[in-house]
Amino acid sequence: MNVMIKAATLPDGTRRDVAIRDGVFVDVGDAKGATVIDADGLQALPGLVDLHTHLREPGFEQSETVLTGSRAAAAGGFTAVHAMANTSPVADTAGVVEQVASLGEQHGYVTVRPIGAVTIGLAGERLAEIGAMARSRAAVRVFSDDGKCVHDALLMRRALEYVATFDGVVAQHAQEPRLTEGAQMNEGALASELGLAGWPAVAEEAIIARDVLLAEAVGARLHVCHVSTAGSVEVVRWAKARGITVTAEVTPHHLLLTEDLAESYDARYKVNPPLRRSEDVDALRAALADGTIDIVATDHAPHPVETKEAAWAEASFGMVGLESALSVVQAAMVDTGLLDWAAVARVLSAAPAAIGRLDGYDTPFAVGAPAHLTLVDPAARRTFAVEHLHGRSVNSPYLGVELPGRVVATVHRGVPTVLDGELREPEEVARG
Repeated sequence: MNVMIKAATLPDGTRRDVAIRDGVFVDVGDAKGATVIDADGLQALPGLVDLHTHLREPGFEQSETVLTGSRAAAAGGFTAVHAMANTSPVADTAGVVEQVASLGEQHGYVTVRPIGAVTIGLAGERLAEIGAMARSRAAVRVFSDDGKCVHDALLMRRALEYVATFDGVVAQHAQEPRLTEGAQMNEGALASELGLAGWPAVAEEAIIARDVLLAEAVGARLHVCHVSTAGSVEVVRWAKARGITVTAEVTPHHLLLTEDLAESYDARYKVNPPLRRSEDVDALRAALADGTIDIVATDHAPHPVETKEAAWAEASFGMVGLESALSVVQAAMVDTGLLDWAAVARVLSAAPAAIGRLDGYDTPFAVGAPAHLTLVDPAARRTFAVEHLHGRSVNSPYLGVELPGRVVATVHRGVPTVLDGELREPEEVARG
């Protein structure tokens, strides 16, 4: 499908027509006979990239599949996702990561880049087949045991040394396990009042401090997943000032939600790391605005209804977030004046693509560049509901919450996956 997008507002604030033909951006005069999208009043962004998505397949298809997660991603404006390794079997071999990448290619809604496990079976005992996954058809460049911390310092050092040989990166889930045994929510007065075991901030901060020093020692790239505390921000800021090659992400929910929601005992708000204090939210927003935190990543974590509609202590950790991410970033960062749309394009597209070594996102809208595009109506408002979710799970913390912005169109490799705010069917996407 050839596409002509009329009067789009680009991230730099300019307005112009954008033309797409044969999967790439072209001069406007080269798009005769194109499908026209009226973008008057709409914000055009380069296709969004998520560095932290749980697609669950293989093994946990009752929660999500590559297809359903890809559809959820497209509905949220994403054109590429990085799929975490905590599947069954774990993505710790070339065969599994190639399977995940192939499924993404088959469905076509988004580019699916598998993340390889750091250790075999996520057990934290022996390194996984890092080199084989890097050399595979999936060309893995990001490795993580997310959901679990690589807590052994020697093993972490060896992983960092290994990935440095091919410009890979280790994405660490920073959680000291001995300090979080049985933890249920942020440590503090509220946890004591609610009778829930506290999750100390230092459990995150101590691992980040250790790992930035390890990365410096071996000259490797380190990425810190879902930073959630003001103290973690300070550690990352110190490391960057020292010249250490570290990047960090924050989730949409840690930019907007606070520990107070745990008072409801509604397990939709139970997440790892936990929702923190309002002071932490303020520090995270400031750090994203000043570049200390590099990107926003969803940590989209689908779960079956029965595992979230349980008593808090027995419920699973995690929230779905692909469809709501852009709206939450608008609410927390754009509408508050902390980021403009050019910065949104950086933290939700260019920077995550660069960290994951994903090609095609460094020259958005340039003639000849791959046509990845998201159109959003920033003036729209919607009460977020189950009907806005397109995956298999509904454990969203935003159900019933009014959110700003609406994705009007998503284009992946020149193929519209969302048009007029509606997700296109698989056969339509396959036809282009």
